[in-house]
Amino acid sequence: MSKTVTLRIGENIYDMFRAMAERENRPLSNFIETAALRYLQEHELADEFEMREISQNANLLSSLKRGHADAKARRGRFV
Repeated sequence: MSKTVTLRIGENIYDMFRAMAERENRPLSNFIETAALRYLQEHELADEFEMREISQNANLLSSLKRGHADAKARRGRFV
């Protein structure tokens, strides 16, 4: 279900968003939503190259497995 969000931004930023949305022939709300989603995907998820590097690092995988087991058993201190 869609949610409505109120956002306060400066007029110069609004003008930049509006100009880019018009350039791409999209509604302003769609442009902002797409830009935010792109940012999250680029900064929160590992891309295929990073995943390959992670999956080939035996020491890292071992450490992650130990950490997962510790978390499951509620051992250690979580920060």
